[in-house]
Amino acid sequence: MCAVAKNIEMLIFFRLLQAFGGGGFMPSAVGIISEVFPESRQKMIGLFSSILPIGQIIGPNVGGWLVDSFGWRSVFMINLPLGAVVLLMAIILLKGDERKEGSIDFLGAGLVGGVVAFLMLGLTFLGYNSLKGWSWALFLASSISAALLIRHENRTEDPILDIEILKRKPFVAANLYNLIYGGAVIGVLSLIPAFAASVYKMSASECGLLLLPRSIGMIVASVITSVYIMRWGYRWPLVLGSGATVASLYFLSKEPVSIVFLYGIMLFIGMSVGVISPTANNACIELLPQKAATITGIRGMFRQIGGAVSVTLATLIVQTVGDPSRGYAIVFIVIAISFIAAVPLIFMMPSRPGTYAGQVKCSFLEQETNPSQRTR
Repeated sequence: MCAVAKNIEMLIFFRLLQAFGGGGFMPSAVGIISEVFPESRQKMIGLFSSILPIGQIIGPNVGGWLVDSFGWRSVFMINLPLGAVVLLMAIILLKGDERKEGSIDFLGAGLVGGVVAFLMLGLTFLGYNSLKGWSWALFLASSISAALLIRHENRTEDPILDIEILKRKPFVAANLYNLIYGGAVIGVLSLIPAFAASVYKMSASECGLLLLPRSIGMIVASVITSVYIMRWGYRWPLVLGSGATVASLYFLSKEPVSIVFLYGIMLFIGMSVGVISPTANNACIELLPQKAATITGIRGMFRQIGGAVSVTLATLIVQTVGDPSRGYAIVFIVIAISFIAAVPLIFMMPSRPGTYAGQVKCSFLEQETNPSQRTR
């Protein structure tokens, strides 16, 4: 549908539909891995994280070539046969399991979407003089949605977000860290191609090639971290990765440098992300390993919110400043400062495997262990 979109409004709507499907992939995959490899969960989830950059190597480079050669619609068309193959493999290889009791919290999901959507639109409208007046109304709508979400989640039997568990200090710390991490990795760093195109005047193919060293660094660092995560624990890899990310963002904020140095920065960023990603994922799951898929979904939600807000703010800053080079420099410095502020959160999270498991109780876990408590 994206490939046949006739205008930007249709494309945005179809991309929204894509997001509904794509949002379930990571929690489902991590849940499957946790069930199949319970004894080596940390290592296998880490190795799973190291596979993702392979797609990030292939995707941008093939995508850049497709855009230059056949136009942007070809980027979506090529996914049709690939998606069909993946669907067929899932049907053949994945075994079905017994569906557990419970209902889907559609209202909660809608309210979460409202909180994020109204916030993003409000931030976006700040960049347009003719729409600024709507921003505060949208911010108010986002706040009201958040209040309704908390009220609803405290009352519903099968909440999409368990408020009681989210209020605990380790969960608050983990989610805030992932919010900032998402703002840096998913948000600001996703603007690297636009940054390279506007500041370094690179073509679409060259921008895709620029992401190659980042993906290579992610693969190497993810594999090494996954192998040694049981020995290293969670905290110091997160501190190291955060510090390396801050250094990378600082160098990106400087005046345009040589292309070779830019490639080196991207390699360093990739290694930083490769250390953080499997460590942060496992540290969050350590809080409630019985619910690996649920925790991964919550972590992913906070990362995506951070990324979405970050992209919106970054775009607003670049538009307001006017000069792309100076605008992106401000964006990189702001996100670097936020990453520095997030370091204390790391020391509120589990220090190593096995140090937190079994200390948390939450409503949805109690419901599974006590089926008689259900009213339906």
